[in-house]
Amino acid sequence: MEHELKEVIKKGDLAIKQEDFDTLMNYYTDDAILVVKPGMIARGKDEIRKAFIAIAKYFNNSIVPTQGEMIILEAGDTALVISQTLLEADNKKDSEFSMERKATYVFKKNAQGEWLCAIDNSYGTDL
Repeated sequence: MEHELKEVIKKGDLAIKQEDFDTLMNYYTDDAILVVKPGMIARGKDEIRKAFIAIAKYFNNSIVPTQGEMIILEAGDTALVISQTLLEADNKKDSEFSMERKATYVFKKNAQGEWLCAIDNSYGTDL
């Protein structure tokens, strides 16, 4: 049986592709952090939303994230996701960062039983 987090991540990736940042913010905790790039972190939904808008612009509004192999380690209301994250974009050769990453994400289950991303680190241990 597929873990429900795979569907949550798939929906988040689709929101990024469609640049539906309002929907995307529904998948984050209020105090979430996003590693924008090594050495740069966005904190909270407002900063994360702005970061995704800037990332979309950087990639000429063409970024398409997908997930490859994924391992989910769950303990109570917390889950660590280790995933092969693949990024496609028109100008990917211009990026100084790899477009294939071993990402690490931390999700927390809220009172309604929904998984929300607390730490979004597509760079994994490459920080």
